[in-house]
Amino acid sequence: MAPAKKTAAGNTERQALHAYLSPEAYEAWQTFGEENGVSVTGLVEAFGLTLKAEIEAGGTDVRKDWVRLGRKIDTERRRR
Repeated sequence: MAPAKKTAAGNTERQALHAYLSPEAYEAWQTFGEENGVSVTGLVEAFGLTLKAEIEAGGTDVRKDWVRLGRKIDTERRRR
């Protein structure tokens, strides 16, 4: 994992996350954010904190569904 970078204010550490999404997934993130008055960055941060709680909980059926779908997408993209 890359080291965290400080902001211009120098007091908050953050790390960049980059992803290539399908047009459908991209549109879903943008639309959800617009309709709920939140940035995609805010949504990704909130989801990351949810993942942290999920990891600490030891896994649930929701995690199994995310992993199953994520692996399917990874496999399909590698074939291209």
